[in-house]
Amino acid sequence: MSNSPAGLATPHPLGSTLPALYLGDDFAQQLCAAFDDVLAPIFAILDCFPAYLDAGTAPEDMLDWLAGWIGLTLDNEGGAARKRASIAMGAAVLAERGTARSVREAVRAAFNVETDVVESGATSWSTSPDSEPAGEEVPDLLVVIVTGEPDSIDRRRLDEVIRSAKPAHVPHRIEIVAPRSDDPDQSG
Repeated sequence: MSNSPAGLATPHPLGSTLPALYLGDDFAQQLCAAFDDVLAPIFAILDCFPAYLDAGTAPEDMLDWLAGWIGLTLDNEGGAARKRASIAMGAAVLAERGTARSVREAVRAAFNVETDVVESGATSWSTSPDSEPAGEEVPDLLVVIVTGEPDSIDRRRLDEVIRSAKPAHVPHRIEIVAPRSDDPDQSG
């Protein structure tokens, strides 16, 4: 957690709130000053508490704690800016947790790569009771990562990110592919 700056003054000194009998007592005033030194950082943190809950303004040492509140596990790669972006995007991902979009956004936030998500499910309607249901019998989720540097992707971490964003009952597969070149001059 953050350390308090030296010489931080309290907005509410305890010594001035004592009865008149103790206002001139040096021991009572020094004791209250010691409590003021202990309480000043607490008052400062409470006054600034909304800033601690905002990914853009929270101190760096609070980012992992803040991410834990929304179920994110951050690594130290990419620095504070990357962590702040992941936390900001994490709240939006949680609103749609379990959808293809949330998987795509979670992978993009963690790895900054283009992602395609292919689901096995579907919806349909019919006026006849004997119609075939849409989709596959067994649920499946295929996550295709498009990157020019496949070795830069930590597969274990990618698996964790996908598991945290997808429905728990749906198994998933991962494919990491190179970007396609639509330029006919570059195709062999």
